[in-house]
Amino acid sequence: MLTTIGFDADDTLWQNETFFRLTQDRFVDLLASHANPDHLHDRLLAAERRNLGHYGFGIKGFTLSMIETAIEVTEGRVEASVIAELLAAGRDMLRHPVDLLPHARETIIALAGDFKVLLITKGDLLDQERKLAQSGLGDLFHGVEIVSDKTAEVYAKIFERHGTGADQAMMVGNSLKSDVLPVIEAGGWGVYVPHGLTWALEQAQAPQAHARFHSLPSLQGLPDLVATLTLNHNT
Repeated sequence: MLTTIGFDADDTLWQNETFFRLTQDRFVDLLASHANPDHLHDRLLAAERRNLGHYGFGIKGFTLSMIETAIEVTEGRVEASVIAELLAAGRDMLRHPVDLLPHARETIIALAGDFKVLLITKGDLLDQERKLAQSGLGDLFHGVEIVSDKTAEVYAKIFERHGTGADQAMMVGNSLKSDVLPVIEAGGWGVYVPHGLTWALEQAQAPQAHARFHSLPSLQGLPDLVATLTLNHNT
């Protein structure tokens, strides 16, 4: 029986990756005289991957990775003005208004009466709290969890703490790697709602054959999917 539904935040309920891509384009423009765009993209991605264990997920870690990459590709000769531009770009991202994705609010409202609905997101604590407050969705959730990473163990603990265990829980999100695969590993349902843009480090293979994996083109179809799963269980 399904009792608890978790929602990812970034690029599931509101736009996020779009702003990273725009800032990355700004980074490439600033360093265009030192390396070609593909090389800069590769070096930045490598820095992000390398720094996840130090800085975690989010804008601050991304900004530090841009600065580190700028120092590397210029062999330490990067201008102070470029560093200042990158810092300003990071601050701009932290100030960007929240843009809700279609069907986010109505989907949560439709499910909150019959199920415990949670927000489960990872990243910088202050930034995620800011976005949640600006989204106007905060009062709709029965619980909010901001975690450093999303693993099967993390999901198991969250759904035990807020619900009736992972085997009676569902996680909905745009990342196969973070929102779908680990919750299925923990025994729950994973619902993939793809976003037009996905960070390279969040890409993974969809578990198409798994009985607890589902994919939807948008959040609009989630209440019907939940109703079908509930009906099938009851019959």
